[in-house]
Order: sequence, then C-alpha cells, then structure tokens
Amino acid sequence: MAFYEHTFVGKQDLSDKEVDALVDKYSSLIKKTGKILKTEKWGLLNLAKKIKKNKKGIYIHFKFEGQKTTVSEVEQKISVDNDIIRYLTVRYSELDLKNEYFSKRK
Repeated sequence: MAFYEHTFVGKQDLSDKEVDALVDKYSSLIKKTGKILKTEKWGLLNLAKKIKKNKKGIYIHFKFEGQKTTVSEVEQKISVDNDIIRYLTVRYSELDLKNEYFSKRK
C-alpha cells in the first residue's frame, strides 16, 4: 500500500454539521480498503480566485494509507458531489504526520 494526502475544498456556505457529514462520508469510504492516519480541518480560507462563484472554501485534509482503487473510488464520488468545489490527491513514499501547516499559531 502507498501513502496519500487528499485535500478537498467544500463550499463556503456549508454548516458545521454538513462539513462533519462530508468528513464522515469520505473517511468511511477510505476505511473500507485503506487506513486513515490523520484528518485535519483547516477551516474557512480565502481562495486565490473565484471558483464556481465562491470566494472562500472550507478545506479538509486526509493523510491515509491505501491502494490505487481506494483513491479512484474516493475521487469518483467527490467529482459528482455538489458540496465540493475542488480536490487534489498526492501520492508519497512516506508521510509527515507531525506538522500541521494550517494549525492556529500560538
């Protein structure tokens, strides 16, 4: 199995319950054939340019171990989900689980 980072951007007008439902939906999909190592909610961030009439987006980031079929299944489901405006999956040979790049600074 390989390591992956998967980030998706939800619409800016989603409620907390809807965001949690999205996280649960895709984490359960990943858990069917893979293993989630870390889930990060980066929150509402500005987009560099408008995407589908949205100026901001809610970012969710998964770090997981899985197979190629896991990634293709998740991407297939996300591509038809109306609450998600963008997504990106990157494959790694090893993951950095210590650093959180969008955590709140003290």
